[in-house]
Amino acid sequence: MDLTKFALYTSLAAITYLMLLAWQEDYPSIVDTGSINQQSPPPLTLSSPQADDIPREVPTSSQPVNQPLISSVDVNGSTGESTTDIIQISTDTLQLSIDLTGGDIVGLSLPKYLKQLDVIDDPFVILESSTDRNYVAQSGLIGQNGVDTSGRALYRAEFDSYELQEDANSLQVDLVNTQQNGVTVTKRFSFKRDSYLIDIDFLIQNNTETNWQANAFGQIRRNNFDDPSSVGGFGRTFLGFVTTSTDDPYIKIEFDDIDGRSESVETPGGWVGFSQHYFLSAWIPNQESVNRFTTRKNESGQYLGEFTGSAFSVPANSSGNYQIQFYAGPKDQYSLAEISPNLDLTIDYGFLWFLAAPIYWLLTRIDSVIGNYGVSIILLTFFVKALFYKLSETQYKSMAGMRRLMPKMQQIKDRYGDDKMGLQKATMDLYKKEKINPFGGCLPMLVQMPVFIALYWVLMESVELRHAPFIGWLIDLSVRDPFFILPLLMGATMFLQTKLSPAPADPMQAKVMQLMPVMMTALFLWFPAGLVLYWLTNGLLGILQQWYITSKIEAAYAAK
Repeated sequence: MDLTKFALYTSLAAITYLMLLAWQEDYPSIVDTGSINQQSPPPLTLSSPQADDIPREVPTSSQPVNQPLISSVDVNGSTGESTTDIIQISTDTLQLSIDLTGGDIVGLSLPKYLKQLDVIDDPFVILESSTDRNYVAQSGLIGQNGVDTSGRALYRAEFDSYELQEDANSLQVDLVNTQQNGVTVTKRFSFKRDSYLIDIDFLIQNNTETNWQANAFGQIRRNNFDDPSSVGGFGRTFLGFVTTSTDDPYIKIEFDDIDGRSESVETPGGWVGFSQHYFLSAWIPNQESVNRFTTRKNESGQYLGEFTGSAFSVPANSSGNYQIQFYAGPKDQYSLAEISPNLDLTIDYGFLWFLAAPIYWLLTRIDSVIGNYGVSIILLTFFVKALFYKLSETQYKSMAGMRRLMPKMQQIKDRYGDDKMGLQKATMDLYKKEKINPFGGCLPMLVQMPVFIALYWVLMESVELRHAPFIGWLIDLSVRDPFFILPLLMGATMFLQTKLSPAPADPMQAKVMQLMPVMMTALFLWFPAGLVLYWLTNGLLGILQQWYITSKIEAAYAAK
């Protein structure tokens, strides 16, 4: 290449790079923010649920722990006094706003997870109730004597705000509703330090002479707005409702699936939640009850995922307790597995979960020692490469053999010309004579691909990657490289690997292989930096392996 061409190509590359930086500055991506401005969130807009907001039917159960409720319950909307009183609850992991009308969670944020990395004291918001974004968690008691049957229950609390003290490991908040007939319902929220799981107990004091009976319900109500925790670019993760059943351990339900129809399933135990990238909210009903799980859309255009439990009763002049749970927090695989069966499947590794799970385990073990997620990704890639070293050796031996045969193959092409049958037979005879498997370079790669794909999904789904720093300019591995350095380096390694590999015999295929590094670089410009770091490390190790193995092979041939 002459000096003029070199200067032109260099200038073009520099201009393209500067344009990418300028484009990023003019059109920054919205990452993990929920809102790009730093103003206080809009004031809460609250209303009592309408008739279609509360489950209309309650399942029956033959289990001895629950009394069956034969008839369906219709909700006639809100009656009585309404209130917009909100109490605030703060723990080390959660900040909640609870509406005393119904005792619903209308706001929830995570102080340990920021909206933006460079803005302190601005926690990531999961639940909120505003004009544009409505995402709340409601629960209550319906049925024969349920306090939410004819309208939402009005609770009272002793204080306006509650806080988990530094020397305490738990916090209880009681909301009390006293009925005129002598029944007192206490809705107790229990929090534990270092936990995102909330225990919600309905404590019933039945001071009447008759049996008291109701069904617990819980629902997640959300309108259709974008995922605030999405990293953008390619590889978007699932956004929608999730649940489980005895027939299918993990059911994903998108908004489009709910439009125009309602779906229900009954199962013992179970859970229903809403999944977004890195975070999850989920209701976990009483596991000894048969529960009905439903997804539907109400008249206001809001989407609901809900459960209704079997009826439970409290005898006359006695007390009783019924517990449900609510989770709102990060998708921590091991914590979710302890809460309820199959809840950890919301960390969706797809059909390669059986490979992804041990990879995630190894990555977390490495990071527990290293303490830097970027370094942990590099070490994990080293481990995977070492695991497949023998396969890579087979692949590079085949490639070296093919390169050595290139002159002889060219001679065969010149000899047979347009005689395709003769050319094919002579080529196969040459492979047989030289003991070369033309597919030897492809098969090892195909065997390794499932592991590499599983590793990709592990890095894509790991909440640990969010806001995790590496070195220098890479302060958040869950978003794209702000200066595109990693993708460009990755493209350079792919280009070098292409040059080290024997060129395909087909000219069109050879051109495609030459364009592949450019296409992959353009694609990876928008990928999270942690994923690009993995591919870059994998490429560098591949070059070192290929150089080392090829050198050994060529030395062995030279010694013959």
